[in-house]
Amino acid sequence: MQRRWGLHRRLAVGTMVALATVAPAGVAQAAPTADATCDSLVPFARENFSDPTRIDNEYLPFVPGTRLTYEGRANRGGGALPHEVVFTITDLTKVVDGVTTRVVHDVDVNEGEVAEEELAFFAQDDAGNVWNLGEYPEEYEDGAFVGAPDVWISGIDGAIGGIHMPADPEALLNGPEYLQGEAPAIDFLDCARVVGTNGTVDVPAGHFRDVLTTHERSPLESDTAIQVKDHAPGVGIVRVGAINDPEDETLVLTRVEQLGPADRAAVDAQAIRLDVHGHEVSDVYRQTPYVRVATGGLVQRNG
Repeated sequence: MQRRWGLHRRLAVGTMVALATVAPAGVAQAAPTADATCDSLVPFARENFSDPTRIDNEYLPFVPGTRLTYEGRANRGGGALPHEVVFTITDLTKVVDGVTTRVVHDVDVNEGEVAEEELAFFAQDDAGNVWNLGEYPEEYEDGAFVGAPDVWISGIDGAIGGIHMPADPEALLNGPEYLQGEAPAIDFLDCARVVGTNGTVDVPAGHFRDVLTTHERSPLESDTAIQVKDHAPGVGIVRVGAINDPEDETLVLTRVEQLGPADRAAVDAQAIRLDVHGHEVSDVYRQTPYVRVATGGLVQRNG
């Protein structure tokens, strides 16, 4: 089963064929490179995270209770079909590789059915870089759980977290690629490069200026496929496109919501259930501590 890339990961890559390109106007399409590596912008060091769950990077802010809904299309073998991603910042935290991370709940819906549900773990270092330190994705077919083969957690089985948004991305325009995450045990390696600044994007959620554009790739899976992401100040990702990717996924931000107490509690409960299930089914994930509420209190786990 091929790995799907969500908003903070890549789309699944199959046989490489050239498909339509989605890229912001005025942004040069960087030539793909066959280099199967990229380096960390800065070394990971636990002591550099004094307030890690306060994620206020201009281009990737994670405010608890925020829900971002994206809609688009993706070709997963049956032509370009409807696709939706619901991305919610929870009130939960989880210690990963010695750092307290913010738990993000991510649901991938294809043609009205959940294809993947995931927990991802983000933290911001003292310089302002936003790190992804692990992912627990579950896969579903016809509404039934079929496995969680692509779990990776920084510090376990050689996995290394990476930076998803640098503290000063404009300074890296057309600069070197940087590591977004690596997990040798599952052949996972994601790299990114800043390719555009000061762009404009119009999507159903609004008109955005001063947009930052990145090109992301998975060199172990493809020499050519690139995911294009547009990041708006104060919001985060507002559009996703593809270059030379047979899935040719496109996503646009349709709605930004700040959830009320009841909806926040419901998402937190679902994330807790996913966390418990991960400990039951994944040898890697059960090596992590359970999620906690942001205040440090315990959460109720009913399985």
